[in-house]
Amino acid sequence: MLERSIAPEIKDAVEFDLKLKPHQHFILKNGVEVFAIDAGAQDLIQLEWVFFAGNSVELQHGVAAATNSLLKNGTKTKTAFQINEHFDYYGAYCNRSCYNETATISLHTLNKHLSKLLPVLSEMITECVFPEEELEILKQNSKQKLSVNLQKSDFVANRLIDAEIYGMQHPYGSYTVAADYDKLTVDLLRAHYQKHYASGKCVMFVAGKLPDDIQLLLDQHFGHLPLSNHRPFYESIPMTFEPYTVSKKQFVTNDPNGVQGAIRMARPFPNRQHPDYTKVMVLNTLFGGYFGSRLMTNIREDKGYTYGIHSYVQNHIGNSCWMISTEAGRDVCEAAVAEVYKEMNILKSDLVDEDELMLVRNYLMGIILGDLDGPFQIIGRWKSIVLNNLTDQYFYDSINTIKHISAEELRALSNVYLNPSDFCELIVV
Repeated sequence: MLERSIAPEIKDAVEFDLKLKPHQHFILKNGVEVFAIDAGAQDLIQLEWVFFAGNSVELQHGVAAATNSLLKNGTKTKTAFQINEHFDYYGAYCNRSCYNETATISLHTLNKHLSKLLPVLSEMITECVFPEEELEILKQNSKQKLSVNLQKSDFVANRLIDAEIYGMQHPYGSYTVAADYDKLTVDLLRAHYQKHYASGKCVMFVAGKLPDDIQLLLDQHFGHLPLSNHRPFYESIPMTFEPYTVSKKQFVTNDPNGVQGAIRMARPFPNRQHPDYTKVMVLNTLFGGYFGSRLMTNIREDKGYTYGIHSYVQNHIGNSCWMISTEAGRDVCEAAVAEVYKEMNILKSDLVDEDELMLVRNYLMGIILGDLDGPFQIIGRWKSIVLNNLTDQYFYDSINTIKHISAEELRALSNVYLNPSDFCELIVV
């Protein structure tokens, strides 16, 4: 029997020997790659179609997002109501999302319903018609949503800081204005759809308790479509890194009567291909990447300037950016910025003590452990690896870095990447 009077042994997460479950890999008749994780006890499955149809390839602002949003709003044989009713009838959930580089369609369902649902997904990919009335509704709703969001300082700050770091002509820095929605037409959407969905580059990710005939089913419904392998896409993503050398400060008044300001501080940073990336993830966590970070302890707990402050590296395939983000009272925004720079300078001069570093190590290992809990989380890890053109060695290198990076290395990295003069500073009130 279990001896409940004796407490179980407590282990640090860094002692765990974490393994990334290998994926199954097969290729459909048309060359589309499928990455699959077969795991789980329930007869559930998640499928995701990733198309390289994001903002980076659109010819006009708003086209990529609008096209993705209307994929469920009518095909040659089904209305928007019929499509949604079909998914609801089988208790399935079909979602769409659009990002800078990619756009996705995802499906969550019971295995036994796959044969009823996959034909509709295939039809969405090849036979969308984009009804004029559906586009008009989308345009109206989008403009109303934008109008509301533009009154929020954090929304405005997010747009402006990206434009400052990447430039308005870069797909990561450009943003949509109300006039862009008025320019959207059915012809523009259909052209984008035909090029980047119906005959575009695609990769699939599948996870759950996979049926024995999953490859046959996917080949039957998608292997004959005029899709192509996603790999050449990476050639079109800007991968260069140009250091930001001129300090810029901006103060933008968005609401004259506002009592709170949105603070954004950012600098360009390499993507996952850079050898310093995984090391900086440890430094970022210590600096502002979790609730016990230096920024949280100082600016939230000690000074009381904000409810929360975070730092992170943006998740881009191409150029990336190291961002510090918070909202604070209008009268303490400048003081909060000064404290951020203060914490940067401390990390540049002082060594992190072993107890604090061990806390960060255990936190990061715990995050990875959580990401390996179940097939949907595991395929999410593989998706990040595949889309960033990496291998599973990146996963194991990251764990090794977390476990063994030294305080001296963190200080050296701080002196390279946490120089206040390299950061663009923006306050929107």
